Amino acid sequence: MQLVVHAEKADPPGHDAVCEAAATAVVRLLTDPRATEGEWREAVGEWESRRIRKVTRRARGVRWPEAEALPGVTVEHAGAQVRAFPPGPVADVPPQLARLQVAGLDLAEEAEPGPPPEPPYAVIALNPDVTITTGKAAAQCGHAAQLLLRQGRRKDVAAWAEAGARVHLARDVPWIRCVKKAAVAVRDGGFTEVPPGTMTAIAWIVRK
Repeated sequence: MQLVVHAEKADPPGHDAVCEAAATAVVRLLTDPRATEGEWREAVGEWESRRIRKVTRRARGVRWPEAEALPGVTVEHAGAQVRAFPPGPVADVPPQLARLQVAGLDLAEEAEPGPPPEPPYAVIALNPDVTITTGKAAAQCGHAAQLLLRQGRRKDVAAWAEAGARVHLARDVPWIRCVKKAAVAVRDGGFTEVPPGTMTAIAWIVRK
């Protein structure tokens, strides 16, 4: 799955906002009628039957509207814009996306973490002992949200998705406490930035 972040040089979004928007975009795409019963269903099913991968790219200037013209789901959140695209073979990425930069997307964290949304929402925590770029973190948050969608308690997941699949990136909760709360954990495949098997992100749902 390709994820594209709108990041202009002059006024880039914050790290947390991009990660939260990316996670929400993944869930909204996977719960979109086109993915559950429409033209994306076969591609999603084929992708989820194998080892799932996500690639985060950066778009600026005219490249962003070019990306938005392709089928997908865009999430705008706290100044960030992230678009998720239906999954497909790595060798068959549309040229509008293939030309976008993959490596090096590293954005500053917001001065203060934003407040959590109204429940239900998902909390995602990134492993503080692992150093990764914003692009990698966005992909890991997308992974965590996808695992939560597929493996979380059905009633909680349904309420979360129906409420818009809102996500809050935890920065003020100790990692050990987060691990105890986690419903799912992401262990990276090791394609980029970290060794295989590294626990990068965890997630759980906060109910009403």
